[in-house]
Formats: sequence, structure tokens, C-alpha cells
Amino acid sequence: MKRVRDLSIAQRLAAMFALAALLVFALVGVALYHVLQTQIVRYQHAELATKLRYVVGSVALCETHERWLKVEDKVQNLISSDRSTKVWAWSSNPDYRIGDAEPTISGATSRRDLGMGRLLLPGAEYPYRTLQELVPALGNRPAVRVSVAIDSKPYVSALRWFTLIMLALGVCGIALVALLGHWIARVGLRPLQRLSNEAQTLSPSNLSQRLQPAQLPPELVRLTGTFNGALDRLEAAYTRLDAFNADVAHELRTPLTNLMGQTQVALSRPREVAQLEDVLQSNLEELERMRGIINDMLFLSRAGQGDIALDRVCVPLAEEVAKTGEFLEYLLEEAGMQLRIDGAVDAWIDTSLFRRAMTNLLHNAVQHATPGSEIVVELRGGDAAHSDCGTGARVAVRNHGAGVPPQHLARMFDRFYRVDAAREHRGERHHGLGLSIVKAIASLHGGTVFADSREGRTTVGFSLATPQPHSPA
Repeated sequence: MKRVRDLSIAQRLAAMFALAALLVFALVGVALYHVLQTQIVRYQHAELATKLRYVVGSVALCETHERWLKVEDKVQNLISSDRSTKVWAWSSNPDYRIGDAEPTISGATSRRDLGMGRLLLPGAEYPYRTLQELVPALGNRPAVRVSVAIDSKPYVSALRWFTLIMLALGVCGIALVALLGHWIARVGLRPLQRLSNEAQTLSPSNLSQRLQPAQLPPELVRLTGTFNGALDRLEAAYTRLDAFNADVAHELRTPLTNLMGQTQVALSRPREVAQLEDVLQSNLEELERMRGIINDMLFLSRAGQGDIALDRVCVPLAEEVAKTGEFLEYLLEEAGMQLRIDGAVDAWIDTSLFRRAMTNLLHNAVQHATPGSEIVVELRGGDAAHSDCGTGARVAVRNHGAGVPPQHLARMFDRFYRVDAAREHRGERHHGLGLSIVKAIASLHGGTVFADSREGRTTVGFSLATPQPHSPA
């Protein structure tokens, strides 16, 4: 037997239609049953009341035994014309009695019986319904209790047949509703089937292909729009990944080509030990460059997947920038540059990641600044009126140089992206991932990156958000 989760949508809808039909038929059937039962009781009561009034009227006019005989004839005629009717008349005087013995009648069991009693006679399949009335004494006739009973078998049988017919009609109706519901569901789901068939034609070889929402119901139009939006994002991600793979191949091809060329030249003829040492030293530099690219890529991959746990503490950012400046002191002295820290603010940071981001920003500033110029690190709080750890922070590195064309500013933080002026530094260890790492670190801290260049002054930096109360500090 199929489980519910294994059923198709059409089968599930058909089952729900059948359950709904079952509920409706059951409620209607119960209501009709109670209505018919009430009407049958009323019909029985009306029939009994008519016959009782006929007999009671005759008995009430009887004063003598001679007239009682005429009453007996009327009762006999009544019983003969309708054998399902029984009549008893019982009094203290045996001459004024009809019937062999006074019947034992049970009272009404509910208000719905309308005062009718029940009498079970020998050989009867169902009890008789009864009404009785006491006729006061008149003349020689004593008080007489008149009882009239009718057989309830025809009424019970009619009610039973009605119940069976209702059950049969209900079963047939539920089956018909289920079949019609299944057919309606299949017809209603045809647009979804067409959409599914169209989705199966999507291929990685045609990333621009999209589902067509024309002639679809509004619900599927929204679904198609959402699916096409997901395809747009996948195409963009695939395009970025393809470009990224090409960039990685390009960046790794250069040091590999250098390694192979230098090694081939060194092996082309006998070399002195000093010459071989120079070749090995050059190869080591290329290997270190490759290792740097790989390590940076691994970091960006882990950061993008959220696999890097932050150990955030509230510290003065000026002290962390100063420590980074001390680490790069030789690089600054070689370029004849000065580092100035402007501002003071405390922020929640992972100190190791913050220093890595600052190292990359300062490297970028030194690389593009005019020799002998000043590099300024501006530290501002998220709220200009406060500088504590509860307001976030903004870190900006400004240098003087040739500047960055506006068309390059938006892509400065892309992986392996370099502005044209920076392509002269191919032989250095900078491989176009420094600012991408800054962006990843800013994102890990809940912040964003920014870049601006005007009048020979280039500013590159990032913001830091305050961690939420439930976030680990």
C-alpha cells in the first residue's frame, strides 16, 4: 500500500475530495435520517390519535351493555380493515371489556416519542406503538381505559431501507467525487506538467535559457518568476566561478612557467654551485608566491562558507593599527613614507583578522602611493557622537598617488582584479586577492567595504558592525 508521501498530487487531491465528500454525505445523511425518523414518529402518533379518537368517541357515548355491543362491532371493523392495529378496552366490569387481557405498556422513552408507549406482543418482530386514554363512567358503564396500538414494522423497515439506500448512494457519490476530483486535478495540473517538461530541457550548455511564464496560471507565473530568478543567480555565480577559475589558472600559470623555464635553463648545461643556488632561490620565491595564492584562496573559500569562527574582543583600533604599522615599518621606510593614525575608536574585532585586513590595505596604499608621501588611517565610530564598542566602527586608509579611474572603483574588491596602473607589479607577490580578503573579513564582522578616488587621493576601507547580543564576543 502506498504511503501518503508516495502519492502524486492528483491522487492526494482526489483523496481529499473523497474525504470532503464523505464528511458532507455523512452530515447530510445523519440530518436526513433524523428528519425522517421524526416524521415517522409524528405520522405514527397522528395515526394512533385518529384511531384512538374514533374508539374513545364511541365508548364515551355508550351507557348500556346493548350499546357496548355496537362499540365492539366498530372496533372489530377497525381491526379487520387494518390488521396492524390492535385495540383494548379494560374496565372493572367484565361486560365492558375488549381484549383477552389488559396489555402491559411501557411508557415513552423520550420526548421525541410524543407520549406514545411501547408494547411487545408475542410473535411480533418489532414493538407496537401505543396511545391510551381513560374514558369516565357513564350510566351503567364504568370507567374504561382504551388502548390503541399499531405495528411499527413498516416504519422501521422504511427507515432501514432509507439508511441502506443512503449508504449506497453515499459510497457511489464518494467514489464519483474521487474520480472526478482526480480528473479535475490532472487537468488543473497540466500547466505544471508542461512547466516540468520545459524545465527538463534546461541545459548547462545554454545558461541564458529561462522558463516561459506565458499562458500559465497566476500561481505558476509567480513560481516561474522565482525559479527564473534562481537561474539568474546561478548563471551569475557560474559566470563568476568560470572567470575565477580562469584567473586562478592564469595566476598559477605564470609562476609555473617561470619554474619550468628556469629549471630547464639550469639543466641545459653544467652549472656552478652558486648558479644552482640562484636558480633554487628564484624557484623558492615562485613557490612562495604560489603558496600565497593557494592560502588566500582557501581563506576566501572558508570565509564565503562561514567556516571561520570569530574570537571578537573589544579593543582600541588605534593600537591594532599601530602594531600593524610596526610590522610594515621596513616597507614604509623603504618607500620613504610615513604612517599617521587619525582618530580613536573601540570596536569588537577578531584581532588576527583585523590585522590581516589592515596589512592588505596598507600594502595596497604603499604600492599605489607617491614615494615619500603620507598614508593616513582614519578611525571613526559608527555614531559620530560616541566611540565606544556599542556603535561599530569605520576604518579608512588614504594615500596620495595617481588615483584610480572611476570605472575601476566598483571592481577593486573582486578577486584577481587589478587596475591597469597596477599591472606593472606582476613580478611582485601581489596577486590581486588582497582587497578581496579585506572584503571577506569585513563581511565576517557584519560590515561592508568602500573605495573612493578623487584629486589624487585614494581612500579604501571597511566598516565593522557591533555584534548582536546573542553573538559570541
